Amino acid sequence: MKKFLPFILVTVVVAIFFWQFFFKGLLPIPSDTIVGLYYPFREAYFKTNPNGLPYKNFLVTDPVRQQIPWRNLVTDAEKRLTIPLWNPYNFAGTPLLANFQSAAFYPLNILFYILPFNISWSLLIFLQPLLAGIFLYLYLAHLRLRKIASLLGAISFAFSGFFVAWLEWGTILNAALWLPLILLSIDKITEKSQVSKMRWSLVFVLSLIFSFFAGHIQFFFYLFIFTFLYALARLVLAKNKKSLVYFAMLFLVVFILTLPQLVPTFKFITLSARNLDLPAWQTNPGWFLPWQNLIQFLAPDFFGNPATLNYYGIWNYGEFIGYIGILPLIMAFFALFGRKDKKTFLFGVAFFLSLIFALPNFLAKLPFQLNLPFISTAQPTRLMFITDFSLSVLAALGLDYFLENKNRRQILYVLGVMSLLFISLWFFIMIIHGNILSAASLSVSRQNLILPTVIFIVVMILLTILVFHRKDNKISRMLIGTLVFVTIIELLRFGWKFEPFINKDYFFPSTSVISFLQKQKEPFRIMSEDSRIFPPNFSAMYKLQTLDGYDPLYLQRYGELMAAFKRGNQDISSPFGFNRIITPQNPTSGIVDLLGVKYVLSLDEIKNPKLKLVFTDEVIRVYENIIAFPRAFFVDNTLIANSKQEAINALFDLNNSLSKTAVVENVQNKNLLKPNWSSGQVTFVRYEDNKVVLETGNSGEGFLVLTDSFYPTWHAKIDGKETRIYLTDYNFRGIIVPKGEHTIEFYDTLF
Repeated sequence: MKKFLPFILVTVVVAIFFWQFFFKGLLPIPSDTIVGLYYPFREAYFKTNPNGLPYKNFLVTDPVRQQIPWRNLVTDAEKRLTIPLWNPYNFAGTPLLANFQSAAFYPLNILFYILPFNISWSLLIFLQPLLAGIFLYLYLAHLRLRKIASLLGAISFAFSGFFVAWLEWGTILNAALWLPLILLSIDKITEKSQVSKMRWSLVFVLSLIFSFFAGHIQFFFYLFIFTFLYALARLVLAKNKKSLVYFAMLFLVVFILTLPQLVPTFKFITLSARNLDLPAWQTNPGWFLPWQNLIQFLAPDFFGNPATLNYYGIWNYGEFIGYIGILPLIMAFFALFGRKDKKTFLFGVAFFLSLIFALPNFLAKLPFQLNLPFISTAQPTRLMFITDFSLSVLAALGLDYFLENKNRRQILYVLGVMSLLFISLWFFIMIIHGNILSAASLSVSRQNLILPTVIFIVVMILLTILVFHRKDNKISRMLIGTLVFVTIIELLRFGWKFEPFINKDYFFPSTSVISFLQKQKEPFRIMSEDSRIFPPNFSAMYKLQTLDGYDPLYLQRYGELMAAFKRGNQDISSPFGFNRIITPQNPTSGIVDLLGVKYVLSLDEIKNPKLKLVFTDEVIRVYENIIAFPRAFFVDNTLIANSKQEAINALFDLNNSLSKTAVVENVQNKNLLKPNWSSGQVTFVRYEDNKVVLETGNSGEGFLVLTDSFYPTWHAKIDGKETRIYLTDYNFRGIIVPKGEHTIEFYDTLF
């Protein structure tokens, strides 16, 4: 029983953190922002909450705006035994599997095949700190640390600032939590027998693959670099050159097995606007970790907290928070300045390097000045993952060293330095703050410094007693247990303050407006005239297609088209100003008609002859665009463009003639495209995520336009015979259709 006690304790602590989910049915999903911030959901609660329902944390909205809609699409497709290649609901069609964050191949997705989506997602969130804590405990125990020290490291990592800030995203922590198991497998491979070596090799490969498939490429990149360097250091220190080839083979196996995700993602990146539409790192004050935010290692809410609506610090609280608890921080620094061994050196180097490259300095800025691929688009504050992981390991090393060291008085030096830091903070707040902080900010900092100070004083007193209490008896064990207990309570409180646990009824509820739209004949698109209505990606939860979208990866062609649409001219130059979020809001444009936007949602009355009011719930007005183009149609003429600038110029010149003339690019044999085509009839037989089936009839050869985004993995067949798809109207698809009646199939493929 004693063998399993630490795992039971980790499980109990994590379960206590999630007690509202297990005992009250509240979900660790920020769906209060759905009904608290956005229409048409807010009006469902107007009678009881005329000003909208309160929401806990405005910072935690991305899970319901990105990860949850994408995972819902993925699991829906996989339940139908279909590869989730395409998302037809946003950006006028966009890759789904290739966007990486959809995590289509993540093994823990098995939860979604067994239980309802909202429960499965909640369990996925619950498993993150649980697995992270268990895996790190296993690794620390392998380092032959005492159980209480290993437990401290495991808990401090599972509820560190990094874990709390990203807990409800469902991708980032799933990518990160495998790191301690990977490090453990590296150690086991280099130490054990041939049979054990094979078993741990499998663990190593699977852990890396699981991390990769978890859905966040930047955090996997940091994990991979750390893994590679750790393996290299382990082999060099062990003088085991033969294993270098063995590990190279294991990494090769990982590379091969991840190709089904890697190849589509790489293709999408090369066609995306990722490098063109990010805010300049030089002008973004939160791109690096601000020096003053190092205070948050001592007092996490010194600059306030978004959950209490008093955060006054730079940019994004979640990007900067590296808190691991007062006792773990003390023990981490005690290890750094007391222990003299390779383990401490390794994780000390990892801690300092991750922090150096997260802070604004010459070394950290160098990759961005050199414009290194991938790294130059990755925000360095997310190195806090490695920082917190290293600190948690160092905390365990420090406590173990404290317990085994007869000369415990070394800890007094660390306590003295920490005391000076707290005194300096109070001195600043009480005396020398000057004009640096406003009265309101000063009040926030003062209030949020009290608890960390009290905890530090309690920890300092208990450690001091231990220093001068030399006998290893029940009192010493009780004091150590009390210190760890205080840390657990401290970290649980820190997490509870930030994380929302929300009523399950708020999880993407239906409304009368949504029901009306879902009853209309498909396919069609909708758009809103206000960013408060149906924010990007929400529509995917209801299988409604829109022009908008929110994704770090979106097609450059589509971004250029929407930029020109927004600017009202042929300017397609970058930057586009979207910063991952495209929300077209001008329903009067001819491009809206071309893209088949049949319904427009508005909070205000719209007076336009092409828009007819067809539904209202007394708050949201739904207008029908009576001149919206069919989603597939024949044109009378085609124009050939030799460049994308020529294409966008022609598109704007045609404006009101887009239903009759299509602009076609990348035409090698211009004789194939004639100026006059036969018109015809088009009927949708099937419209699915990865497949569109049409039936056509025309008296002569015709040119058919389908206003879904052009992408190289899409193919077309006419009566079962392959035909070419032409890049049409800047971002869409066109094919030549012979005369007569035909069945046309557009279908997507993995590569």
